[in-house]
Amino acid sequence: MRRAIRAVAAALLLAAAGVTPFVLAGPAQADTQICEQYGSTTIGGRYVVMNNRWGTTAEQCINVTGTGFAITSQQGVGSTSGAPVSYPAVYYGCHYTNCSPGTDLPLQLSAINSVTSSITYKYVSGATYDAAYDIWLDPTPKRDGVNAMEIMIWFNRQGSIQPIGSPVGTTTIGGRSWEVWRGNNGANNVISYVAPSPVTSWTFSVLDFINDTKNRGAVTSSWYLTSIQAGFEPWIGGGGLAVENFSATVNGGGTPPPPSDPTTPPTASCRVTYAADSWSNGFVANVTVANTGSSPINGWTLGFTLPAGQAVTSSWNTTLTGSSGAITARNVGYNGSLAAGASTSFGFQGTLSGTFSAPSAFTLNGAACTKA
Repeated sequence: MRRAIRAVAAALLLAAAGVTPFVLAGPAQADTQICEQYGSTTIGGRYVVMNNRWGTTAEQCINVTGTGFAITSQQGVGSTSGAPVSYPAVYYGCHYTNCSPGTDLPLQLSAINSVTSSITYKYVSGATYDAAYDIWLDPTPKRDGVNAMEIMIWFNRQGSIQPIGSPVGTTTIGGRSWEVWRGNNGANNVISYVAPSPVTSWTFSVLDFINDTKNRGAVTSSWYLTSIQAGFEPWIGGGGLAVENFSATVNGGGTPPPPSDPTTPPTASCRVTYAADSWSNGFVANVTVANTGSSPINGWTLGFTLPAGQAVTSSWNTTLTGSSGAITARNVGYNGSLAAGASTSFGFQGTLSGTFSAPSAFTLNGAACTKA
């Protein structure tokens, strides 16, 4: 999720679950506990485990083992009619410039012979969550920001939650029946495959789900597989949920694209104008996002950091994640498409302690924007 979302999100995302910076804790040897918002570590010399608490300021901690992780504390509370509060996960591939060791992803689908994976989940009662296996795809070999297509496999769900979009039918993949949902979270398209009953452990072909998505016209063989992820999207609670084992293997005959420099965010074709008025204990800001490129932008997520002493109390024409520090602003339904040369504006009001200053930098869909 979503990164944002879903897995998207110092911004969207995560998920998604849900524009995500990472605090690297180093390779995990003995169990490692991570409580940093976007903290991550590596396991097995092959995979990355991330905390990815993108939708709440409340504490979330995970205990990383040699083969997976467990949620030890999740204090956030999300609206069951909205997005989850985080997407702690283990993955193979690239997620917001953080690539797993030695990965061959991104890799073009036409160059992939097989993708196999094995997963074992541990579930708990009394929490509201889904056990989400994410497959991320993009028309370019993208190692940063939000991908254009998210395939979600819901191995389990508890509570009154549902996937993005609406149900479009059922299908059989890997000998199992799945309810299929299709929609868009404002940043990327999503196709979700929901198990009718909990699946605890499974070894399967990831390519089967990708091929079903291709058959639905959502992607083509020219697209790239960028990452394979397994974790949880909690709304309420979640302590004790665990990915006990995870593995993924991609076999392909193609040559992966050259690596990008993860320390330097790519530059997007965008410009941000930040206009604000402040007073002794408050401020109001109007933000204009302009598409300065030659191609349209379909779904945007703007990431920035509020200076110390500032906190958001209300907003308009956007969906904000976070109230202080790292902020993620996502488009709403009516302003997500920006044609070449077009712009859109949103605003927010907040409290102020100390001297007012504006954010120093902005990213649009994970790439650095010019500040006007």
